[in-house]
Amino acid sequence: MTDWTNRFVGLPFAAFGRDRSGCDCWGLACLVYREELQISLPDYLGYTSVDEHAEIAALVADAKASPVWLPVTGPVEPFDLAVFRRGRLDSHVGIVVQHGLMLHAAGEDCAKVESYLAHPWRHRLTGVYRHIERVSRAVR
Repeated sequence: MTDWTNRFVGLPFAAFGRDRSGCDCWGLACLVYREELQISLPDYLGYTSVDEHAEIAALVADAKASPVWLPVTGPVEPFDLAVFRRGRLDSHVGIVVQHGLMLHAAGEDCAKVESYLAHPWRHRLTGVYRHIERVSRAVR
């Protein structure tokens, strides 16, 4: 485990949460990116419930089509975002800690580190994405 993950493990789950008082999966990504990378992500509060997977999937699809998120075709790196299906729809994200591990918040549980190569996540992984600012910073 890395130091940065320890600062987020245990944060409570909160639907639509975007801060340390509680987060859903995207809120946790927003918080991690803001605090660790100084990158502001859009809050994507355009859904009515964390159970509305179709609404969330539409937001995920828009983000994946954006030039801000680049598909990772090689090795994953810390802070890449892993996207997962729930049912047939892409509606969950986790923050890569290292190959095989992600930090995420799901099922109204607190933020935790879990394997994305094991059940139940392995077969749900649909892609990994890297923010363009991380790529451009690495090039400098």
